[in-house]
Amino acid sequence: MNWQDRLKQNICTVSDLKKHFKLTKKQEDQLLEVTTIHPMNITKYQLSLINKKDPKDPIKKLIVPSSEELNEAGLYDTSGEKSNTKSKGLQHKYQQTAVILATNRCAAYCRFCFRKRLVGLSNNEILERFTATISYIKKHKEINNILITGGDPLVLPTHLINKILRKLSPIKQLDFIRFGSRIPVAFPYRILDDPKLLKTLQKYSKKDRRIYVVTHFNHPNEITKQSIEAVNKLLEAGVVVNNQTVLLKGVNDDPDVLAKLLNSLTGIGVTPYYVFQCRPVKRVKTHFQVPFYRGIKIVEDAKKQLNGHGKRFKFCMSHKTGKIEIVGKIGNDIYFKYHQAKNPKNLGKMFKKRLNRTAGWLDDFK
Repeated sequence: MNWQDRLKQNICTVSDLKKHFKLTKKQEDQLLEVTTIHPMNITKYQLSLINKKDPKDPIKKLIVPSSEELNEAGLYDTSGEKSNTKSKGLQHKYQQTAVILATNRCAAYCRFCFRKRLVGLSNNEILERFTATISYIKKHKEINNILITGGDPLVLPTHLINKILRKLSPIKQLDFIRFGSRIPVAFPYRILDDPKLLKTLQKYSKKDRRIYVVTHFNHPNEITKQSIEAVNKLLEAGVVVNNQTVLLKGVNDDPDVLAKLLNSLTGIGVTPYYVFQCRPVKRVKTHFQVPFYRGIKIVEDAKKQLNGHGKRFKFCMSHKTGKIEIVGKIGNDIYFKYHQAKNPKNLGKMFKKRLNRTAGWLDDFK
């Protein structure tokens, strides 16, 4: 079976979901309302990872819709993406990095997605005129890397991925090109079933300029025989694989779980890159966000179980003003530092906020 046919077996309706989970009439009605607003898309592979006897199974929480998504607290654009859009599908927030939104589709739809406003829904922010994007990048010599994301760009046909790389690779100012993708985690068969994809990535991942895949493992149970093999195929193709994890309530908000995840990733050749504070996205915030006062302790207690390689990540939030490192707590103050900044003058700037037990985002402080 090829990867396209496998995706046709995805669970996309509440009727499909009922074949795998018992739902009360109330639950069914609530999930119908949720999935009308934000679609459901679950791979059979992910479904196989769920312990159906555990009502609090972390993989289930990551991918199966919940009535908690009816809570509208939060915003749909928490990081100011609209204000950083230069043309359709092209964002330029940080001097050195251009972001290309290549698709609004994914192999599966995560319930904590920070682009919930468009994934599986709207094409309004997706790249249309690639020629204009190339022109913009060439004019802005400060751009030295590209992040191709979406959606998940690795769901695109291989010939389109090849076309993107063929157009970007000759731009000499670029040091590397990244793909933001959860494919190795949610649907490793995209990699395992398509040797042409690996040959394409290998073709453009040169000794002097690598292709990166930044993937998205959030729980140790996602590290399986298949996902390890997918990662290994990428590494064999000369691709550098990093990981960004989101700190998520009910999924990895436990230092032992987080430490196991980061240690295991390091062991399979995946570098922990960021642990992100969950963004206050509408229909996500109350369901998944962990307050800073808990998050800092979880991360620090996890670090005590990690070696130097496992703790190379930074604990950050992607705020509209920049990527802000959550440095730690002294007394009743939380210390922050601009790791990246929309305004270059803020780079490296440190500041503090008075600790409270409910704040989960910079805007929550007085």
